[in-house]
Amino acid sequence: MKASTDATPLFALQAAALDTETTGLDPADARIVQLGAVHMSGKVLLAQSAWEQIVNPDIAVPAESTAIHGISQEMADASPRLKEVWPTFMKTIEGRVVIGHSIGFDLAVLAAEAKRNRLPFSPPRSLCIRMLAQIVAPSLANHSLDALASWLGVEIHGRHSALGDAEAAGAVFLALVPRLEAAGLKTLAELERACQRLTPEIERQEEAGWVAPVNGVAKSRMAASIARLDTYPYRHTIGEIMSGPVSVVTPDTTLKTAMDRMAAQGISSVFVSKAGKADEDISAYAILTERDVMRKISAMGAAALDLPVGDIASAPIRTIREGAFVYRAVGRMARLKYRHLGVRSQNNRLIGIVSARDLLKLRSDPAIALDDAIEEARSAPDLAVAWASLPGVVSSLVGEEVDASIVCRIVSEEIRAMTRRAAALAEQSMIDEGLGGPPSPYCVMVLGSGGRGESMLVPDQDNAIVFAEGEPGGDADRWFAELGSRLSATLDEAGIPLCKGGVMAKNPLWRGSLETWTARIDEWVRRSRPEDLLNVDIFFDAMPVGGELSLGDELFNRAYERGHQSVAFAKLLGESLASVPNPFTMFGGLKNSGNRLDLKMHALFPVAALARTLAIRHNIAMRSTRERIEALVAHGIGPEAQLGDVNDAHALCMGMVLECQGRDIAAGLKATNLVDLSILSRSQKNDLGAALRAVQEVPALVRDLMFAH
Repeated sequence: MKASTDATPLFALQAAALDTETTGLDPADARIVQLGAVHMSGKVLLAQSAWEQIVNPDIAVPAESTAIHGISQEMADASPRLKEVWPTFMKTIEGRVVIGHSIGFDLAVLAAEAKRNRLPFSPPRSLCIRMLAQIVAPSLANHSLDALASWLGVEIHGRHSALGDAEAAGAVFLALVPRLEAAGLKTLAELERACQRLTPEIERQEEAGWVAPVNGVAKSRMAASIARLDTYPYRHTIGEIMSGPVSVVTPDTTLKTAMDRMAAQGISSVFVSKAGKADEDISAYAILTERDVMRKISAMGAAALDLPVGDIASAPIRTIREGAFVYRAVGRMARLKYRHLGVRSQNNRLIGIVSARDLLKLRSDPAIALDDAIEEARSAPDLAVAWASLPGVVSSLVGEEVDASIVCRIVSEEIRAMTRRAAALAEQSMIDEGLGGPPSPYCVMVLGSGGRGESMLVPDQDNAIVFAEGEPGGDADRWFAELGSRLSATLDEAGIPLCKGGVMAKNPLWRGSLETWTARIDEWVRRSRPEDLLNVDIFFDAMPVGGELSLGDELFNRAYERGHQSVAFAKLLGESLASVPNPFTMFGGLKNSGNRLDLKMHALFPVAALARTLAIRHNIAMRSTRERIEALVAHGIGPEAQLGDVNDAHALCMGMVLECQGRDIAAGLKATNLVDLSILSRSQKNDLGAALRAVQEVPALVRDLMFAH
């Protein structure tokens, strides 16, 4: 189970509905006589997880209490004491958000009992359904559990038993979620912030001696845990640590010969292919590892040494991309229980290997807060839980002063993984429903900032599909239209919202056969007005992420070649940068609204557009803004110092936006591209001012370098 974070959507919370029955209503003196809990995952109560236990309180059970919950003195005396059931109870709620009606009372009783009995207890992250109901229905006459259940149509079984009330509270919460989402409260942190604004209710609970349901303790503990992570696996890619070239033998090689090679080269595996060489498509290979050797010799003795390795090696091999970050390999090995991963190039060729030995020092939870959960997701809620891990990791990496461009690449990697997995889930759902598999090979692409590797924490969907064959409106196109619709719906539910500009494969303009796309690009190039090119430019950031990647690569290269051939097309793209919004006041200060400044508008968009436009004009088929600008300098196109200043300005503004987005998400605010100027130091404001002045030169640079050689 992956614990919920600030950014976890309400429908994907890993929670436990909880209730206690006690000897009285004063939390300082009350003793627990019954505990009940049931797990909640996504949109359902997990009935099989239901747990309930009567507890011996070691004091007399008042008759008036028995009249409410039905637990007599005899029943209590025959039950285990709290110390005996505490470990089971704590394991039941461990790592989960605790939900209940007037949960502050239960938490206060638990804290008092833990102190009294010298038991370990830290207040868990929690939500009170009484408070949540006050948010969405403040005028409701009564916010009791019975009244809320009646209002929402929830049937209560076993009222005033711990499990019955816990299950009722859980069902009420699930019924409240759509109403909370309609009120704009979609994540755990947003809900906590809304609860903190219920000042009269909080004061009433404090006067009664209850524990505040939203106290930030668990959140602070989580942030501290993430802050301890080792940033190495987030700074380095697989290509930097892999071993290569790989050792390859043919299938008829004997086990003894393969063992001799491993011993001589000091390696723990060899690959097997008919050609007996590296740099072929990964589908051509099997792998033989030390463990395979030991198992075969254990089973057959010395006779195994004469066996051909083709009869022993495992296929297909498990691989990871050369450009993936190291944290992805650690998570994948842990998930698959593998000790070796082949390393593949962008065009799916085997170029190296990483082993558990390479990553041993990193295989620990504090080191890897992001894992391979996206790849094993089976639904949109699973994807949502995996995606919600990202903001905390980003905040930690920014705090550790990891370069903003690297952090944005990590965010982009997660978006690409989410898109790839959502497409796979969509395809499988169509097959399961009898709609058949893909009518032709296809590739899913991520466009825009996700394609460039510059995404931050407020992304939307920018995706496209290219397939090998099929006419617009034909059978193949209709199949891929359905795939695109399901892809978008899954991503939207998982926390990556629909693109407001409609740049999604579910729309006809953003899907098509290779032939259709080629004609579409030719049409773009022939257009004569800048307004006719709305959203077209982000296609030139396309990154293939799923399916037949070579289709996406071929299309990307065609687009660049065609765009480069048309000077008029590049000029039209450049005209969108005729001016950059001026962020300065008459006296040189920074304009702002409520101390917030939109750095996407004033810096990120202009610099990315400059780099893309000039890259197309000069046929630099790269994706990231930094790489494009560095390539311009390397080709002698433009002044190195000035382009360097623009590149640095882009990185600085990305870092500031990321930091503010992470802080806003943790505070339960809607993350935006606006930077809060009030929290910047004088030095930071000076640096920001210098960066924005460098960006003001972007229009002139585009004009000057359009025809540079």
